Amino acid sequence: MDKVKVNAQPLVYPMPAFLIGANVEKRANFMTAAWSGIACGEPPMISVALRHPRYTLKGVEENMTFSVNVPSVDQAREVDYCGIVTGAKVDKVAVCKFKVFYGKLETAPMVQQCPINLECKVEHMLDLGSHVLVIGKIEEVYVSSNCFTGDHPDVKKIRPIMWTTLPSNVYQGLGPEVAKAFKVGLELK
Repeated sequence: MDKVKVNAQPLVYPMPAFLIGANVEKRANFMTAAWSGIACGEPPMISVALRHPRYTLKGVEENMTFSVNVPSVDQAREVDYCGIVTGAKVDKVAVCKFKVFYGKLETAPMVQQCPINLECKVEHMLDLGSHVLVIGKIEEVYVSSNCFTGDHPDVKKIRPIMWTTLPSNVYQGLGPEVAKAFKVGLELK
């Protein structure tokens, strides 16, 4: 199979469509961010890359807390809106009809309608160029009660939304299962 060079770029799939929450000037605000991911297991940490001029980044710096809200595929309209409109000019909470709640940190707003909410305290901020990489220690996780199978959160009930860049430039959900983890690889032993 031939390969085509496409220049250096962060071309990784899937890209989650998270809603990053922060209080900015004492008001809850949420922005969409796809450049996010698990950073550490012990202690549990998550990374979020935010562009310097983002209004939400101002709130993260102000309070040194933030939330990562995992929306479902049913929330595509709100996710898109929070990515194309700045909270400096409009109250996204009111427009999206978000029910906001706070946890033990008291300054990291979370969206009740999202199936999963991670409440985070800033551990590190690294200026990388176009983006600031924010590493947050996950202080608490909240999961909607209808998203469990037994004692475990179930991704099929959470139905997280992802973003796919050009050429399709769409939001989508998870596809079908491909193979059983920690099992299919044993076939190569």
